[in-house]
Amino acid sequence: MSQRYRITRSFQEDTNSAQTISLEECKQYFSFKPDFYYTDVFTVTGATSMSIEGDFFIWSYGDMKIPFRHYEGDLYVSGTNKAVIPIMIEIAGELRADVLGE
Repeated sequence: MSQRYRITRSFQEDTNSAQTISLEECKQYFSFKPDFYYTDVFTVTGATSMSIEGDFFIWSYGDMKIPFRHYEGDLYVSGTNKAVIPIMIEIAGELRADVLGE
């Protein structure tokens, strides 16, 4: 079973920061990250193909595409590939958020 992580501000006590991470904030943040791009449809291909609508910031890691999904004020990412862990921690720090394993 795959580990899923959530980047969230819901545990922040600092009242000067927003409690959620807005889509607009994510778009601005990731626009400065050359290995990321935004898409509103993420397609998984294999033996079959499946498209998922949503707000995705895709990290290009070698020949892999790893989606960070913005959903209801948080970012979600799978921890299947361990290379995502340091990137996830960096993103959380820069967005003044916490990482929660689910």
